[in-house]
Amino acid sequence: MKQCIYILLLLPLIFSSCEDKNEEPLPKDPNTAEAVTVDRFSDEAAVLMKRSANTSLPGANEPVNFDTEGFLTTSFGPEGQVVQYYNFDVQPTTPAPIYVLFKEGEDTPVGGQLNIIDVIPGDEGYNDFWQVYKVTVPADYQANVITSYSDVYDSGYGIEKTMTLVNCPVVSEGSTASKRLGDESNAIQRGWYKDKIAYYFAFEEKALTVTPAGTVPLSPIYVTFNKNPDPMDPTSGPPSGFVTEPESEQTHNVIETIPSDDDYSPLWVVYVYDNADFDNVSDLVSAKAATILIQAAMNVNCPTVYVEQ
Repeated sequence: MKQCIYILLLLPLIFSSCEDKNEEPLPKDPNTAEAVTVDRFSDEAAVLMKRSANTSLPGANEPVNFDTEGFLTTSFGPEGQVVQYYNFDVQPTTPAPIYVLFKEGEDTPVGGQLNIIDVIPGDEGYNDFWQVYKVTVPADYQANVITSYSDVYDSGYGIEKTMTLVNCPVVSEGSTASKRLGDESNAIQRGWYKDKIAYYFAFEEKALTVTPAGTVPLSPIYVTFNKNPDPMDPTSGPPSGFVTEPESEQTHNVIETIPSDDDYSPLWVVYVYDNADFDNVSDLVSAKAATILIQAAMNVNCPTVYVEQ
């Protein structure tokens, strides 16, 4: 008799457990979700812009104004036109995946659904450049039910690796970068990272695709520093800053391509020329004629946000 009583007492719990397992997951609210902590200037995330070497850089999760000196550079284009670009530090050529959800039979992303990433600055495999993976969800899918990499793959939904590449640096909440080329939006955007909110900028001055090798395309930039690079002098090269014209922010750095060029890419492969040639450099021809001290020194993410017309 007692055994029967125990079974009767357990039945409601058993049925309740079954009902819970069969319940559809509920959407998460991006407006109330916790934001992830981002630090682009940690030793793990940065190469040129490390806080440990420059204590004036913002702290972890502090908003960053990328319109200030050090983050925004004025240079020359290939024909000698004035250009401006942001500096988002060294980036690898292997893009990170970003997951964009589409309903079956539709060619626009699910309305209200935030894109999903699985790495942020400082994580192994992070890159400002993201290769788009298209996730096809059912017609009755509710936005923001899927909010993490594990959700994407646990769902069993179809995933298509595309050739599309986007330049979206992840930044701390409240950061600003007001300049864009043309009529692009400069609003900070949100995505999901392990059920938390990640903030990022989008730079769309040029539609990008991965190379046949699956990497981010490169384009050259020619730069010169106040102190020519010297392995024996840690203050030389990038720490010394770019040479500029007197009382001006105008460098004589030269980018080889601009967004209207077919082979443009905001991931610049850096060639360092002798600062003794600074006055002689004003366009691509003169930059290539300068004495090159270091070839392919590093790859830096520098989206172009102004081109003189």
